[in-house]
Amino acid sequence: MSTQIPSLLKINTSVFADKGNSSVLAENIVAAWRRKHPTGQVVTRDLAGSPVPHLDATRIVALSTPAADRTPEQAAIVAESDALIDELKAADTIVLGLPMYNFGVPSQLKAYIDHLARAGVTFRYTETGPVGLIGDRKLVVAAARGGIHLGQPSDTQTGFVKTFFNFLGIQNIEFVYAEGLAYSAEHKSKAFEQAQAVIEKLAA
Repeated sequence: MSTQIPSLLKINTSVFADKGNSSVLAENIVAAWRRKHPTGQVVTRDLAGSPVPHLDATRIVALSTPAADRTPEQAAIVAESDALIDELKAADTIVLGLPMYNFGVPSQLKAYIDHLARAGVTFRYTETGPVGLIGDRKLVVAAARGGIHLGQPSDTQTGFVKTFFNFLGIQNIEFVYAEGLAYSAEHKSKAFEQAQAVIEKLAA
């Protein structure tokens, strides 16, 4: 992680780009971070506007082939994954915009994390279990949902996100939830107001 200029990586996964509820919530988190780090650097990755390819057999073989044995095409595939990992490792703080689509995470986010999970690069297995190699840093998840799922069996996202990023070595994870956004305009306004209170508390 940077020890000089504070850096933040914002990851948008909404199909509505910066107009999506999760993207708006994520930007509110970034705005609070900017107030605390006015000279900080913010990098945005829009996974809907610039999607990462889903894994297929060709990509899996390329990622598992030793560097010395890769074809030029395989080397190019690995370079794409390396760039995503380097971008993540360069950030002191990560803000993840997370809408809920049909009780799960967006497919574009799943494709992205499939490129981050690299044995020997971002994690390794030991006799006592897996060890993350990314290094800890702060991850704030902006979870926007049309319904209300927190604490319910339908919330498949919270545990999944925690498990995956813990696996890479990121332990400092906070969630900001805005739920019931599809219920009514009044409910949506109140949900964002409550989320903003959490954001301010985290930024203090």
